Amino acid sequence: MRTVSHAGIYPHPPILILEVGGAESAKVAVTAEAVSEMADRVKESGAETIVLITPHGPVFHDAVALLSVNTLEGSLARFGAPGVRVAYQNDLQLLAAIEFEADRAGIRTVLLDERGAAAYGVSAALDHGALVPLYFFAKKGVLLPLVHLTFGHLTPHQLFAFGQAVQRALLRLKRRAAVVASGDLSHRLSKDAPAGFSAAGEEFDQEVIRLLERFDPQSILSIDERLLAEAGECGYRSIVICLGILDGQSVQPEIISYEAPFGVGYLVADLTPKGTEEQKEREVESELVRLARDTLETFVRHREIIEPVVDSSLLVQQAGVFVSLKINGRLRGCIGTIAPAQANLAAEIIENTISAGFYDPRFPPVAAEELPLIEYSVDVLSPSEPISGPHELDPKKYGVIVEKGGRKGLLLPDLDGVDTVERQLSIALEKAGIMPQENYQISRFLVTRYY
Repeated sequence: MRTVSHAGIYPHPPILILEVGGAESAKVAVTAEAVSEMADRVKESGAETIVLITPHGPVFHDAVALLSVNTLEGSLARFGAPGVRVAYQNDLQLLAAIEFEADRAGIRTVLLDERGAAAYGVSAALDHGALVPLYFFAKKGVLLPLVHLTFGHLTPHQLFAFGQAVQRALLRLKRRAAVVASGDLSHRLSKDAPAGFSAAGEEFDQEVIRLLERFDPQSILSIDERLLAEAGECGYRSIVICLGILDGQSVQPEIISYEAPFGVGYLVADLTPKGTEEQKEREVESELVRLARDTLETFVRHREIIEPVVDSSLLVQQAGVFVSLKINGRLRGCIGTIAPAQANLAAEIIENTISAGFYDPRFPPVAAEELPLIEYSVDVLSPSEPISGPHELDPKKYGVIVEKGGRKGLLLPDLDGVDTVERQLSIALEKAGIMPQENYQISRFLVTRYY
């Protein structure tokens, strides 16, 4: 399933907000309008949670900071607008999953509740890097659960790996997220800029925009460290984590706006993955595929066999089942039964899923790092029926079984590259070790395929 329903780069100057900037806010009207449009997109995206990456929360040298208070809240009082206040419920379940996946990836995290923040001498309140985009979200009625994280001074590749860990956490929970990469680009674009002028500022901003437009994450990760330091930016690491969360997904970036009226680069960009119609149809997993996914993930991680939900209708059905695993469209395992071998359909799926992941002789056992990449399909077979010859076959509609003595070969229907009856029979005979000239029996069966 796609776990990112929206992703974007959001600038965070408090002057975007009228209560802070007053008349000066008109100078960033283009950016404010773009952020407001992005808030509309979040509202329409179907997101169930927000993952917000900010440069202005607690920053550690060797760890990513995650706020773990129950309610994430704050105001722009330090910018003269105490009435601008937002409060969001913390998505503590997702927070725990992120901590777990980051730990497995060897990336340290620090969870900060109010007591922990006080011990480190930092604040557990929302910083302005979070407050500014959330202000626009709240105005649009977007009040989803929130995870707030602040990057550490890790390498770009470590931050990218952390983003991949967030992606795995979302997959683990089957949670659809809006990802907010909060950050401004160079702060050195003019003589009156906050950090003074440097020609590296414009070079950095244009390079980031160019690489985003062609969506080249690896080149973004390789931007020269000296250019980063000279540009005086605060958004690069947020973007890198966001790219890690988007790893492996099809993204067609849209630059919504860019301006720099105060010598600071304000970029608004939409990086939402663009799935195919087929992918969109598969985003809502069937109960059968959900059972297969839960089975394999539990067995890989804990070597435990799950118990199916007691009120599931799968407990009162019986059928032969094939479970297929793919990664990037390539087969990663497929095992099945022609007729029911277990007490019910749920048990059949559980048994064949574990076999497909661990005991398909064509592949090594599935590793934990592969789990987020696996696409599942479950084929439920109807009882087979003998037929008089190939003229009663249709490779798109019917699966085929060929038998001779104790030799038997089966091929599922509607397989890539199997477009003719001749091809279907040839593969099934080869699997059975039956020569085409032998006198063999043909049966056919129907399949209901679940994604």
